[in-house]
Amino acid sequence: MKQTRYTEEHIVGILKEVESGKAIAEVCRQYGVTDQTIYNWKKKFGGMDVSEVKRLRQLETENARLKKIVAQQALDIDALKELLSKKW
Repeated sequence: MKQTRYTEEHIVGILKEVESGKAIAEVCRQYGVTDQTIYNWKKKFGGMDVSEVKRLRQLETENARLKKIVAQQALDIDALKELLSKKW
């Protein structure tokens, strides 16, 4: 996974600067990102506060953990079905 230079908290701060009326081109030059990056950040984090971003990160982590558990259970079920389907 690609590592970003900015944390979610920094991204929210940058978006607040854009929302306050600062030009996107100026913000892009200041932080060294492209305007497309700003628009992608707006799509993901637009209108969020820092606490909401922390909660989002926590939910994403929990969701990844649960998906891993479900995948492991599916593998276990497939292995048991294959084992039981064989003729002795």
